[in-house]
Amino acid sequence: MKTLKGLDGLLSLPHGAIVSVGNYDGVHVGHLRLLSICRQLKAASPASPLTVVVFEPHPLTVLFPQGAPPRITTHPQKQRLLADLGVEYLVELPPDRTVLNLSAEDFWHVLYERLHVAHLVEGDDFNFGKGRGGNIARLREWASDSSLQLHVADEVTTVLSTLHVVEVRSSLIRWLVAQGRVRDAAICLSRPYAFEGLVVKGYQRGRTIGFPTANFDCADQLLPADGVYAGRCEVDGRIFPAAVSIGTLPTFGDYKRQVEAYLVGFDGDLYGRTLSVDVLDWLREQVRFPSIDALKTKLHSDVTEVETIVMLNAEC
Repeated sequence: MKTLKGLDGLLSLPHGAIVSVGNYDGVHVGHLRLLSICRQLKAASPASPLTVVVFEPHPLTVLFPQGAPPRITTHPQKQRLLADLGVEYLVELPPDRTVLNLSAEDFWHVLYERLHVAHLVEGDDFNFGKGRGGNIARLREWASDSSLQLHVADEVTTVLSTLHVVEVRSSLIRWLVAQGRVRDAAICLSRPYAFEGLVVKGYQRGRTIGFPTANFDCADQLLPADGVYAGRCEVDGRIFPAAVSIGTLPTFGDYKRQVEAYLVGFDGDLYGRTLSVDVLDWLREQVRFPSIDALKTKLHSDVTEVETIVMLNAEC
């Protein structure tokens, strides 16, 4: 996959492309529907490059920084996922004033008159241009008088573990993860939710009780609700079950929020490495134990449960 940056990158895109424009945060099942349509078009027209155009980072980081949503997927995660799904060109538009001030009509002219896009693939709730002035109705109107073919995907719904039928959106996934409902988030993503971060030094208390943990700096990525989770982590091609703790360490009297994972069976130094952890299921809330021995007993129980959950999710 080739990554192009900014308006200049967009304008350098080969003509006749198959294009989908969106934020693509999470690369969830709704996005997968769009990309499936793109791949079908690609099969019928192999010379047309399959292209995704995204804002990087989210426009709200400029327009309303305090309201900018945390990332479901980090920038590298999103790039890897899109590449694996057959995207040939990824155009990343920065949320600067030059880009944000483009009207819907201006953006349409770039796509049609300058790039001669062959196919545009969007969801039925797609909005674009300054002030979200463009929508599917306007695209249908403009496309009807052009050679550009517009393909509109219906909303994608799924059934959560509660048996509620929901429309899959990035905002829903953020809410599910923030509530600790990682199994439901996985349904919407079609894969486990994964956080990714740099392994940094923590308090190093885990190693004193036989459970050395990797502490993660996850920057602006969305994190599940405080608690203990079952997860897994790949290190050098090997998958390790991971007991994941998010939140404070009440038994030790530490109240700074931390993200750490005990990799079952791993022995080595991970400092300075960037690792990804799949979060498979919620185990329990964080609690203050009456003693270190009581904590260790519970951690042994947690590890057994984690290993079982990882085994059951081996095909996911």
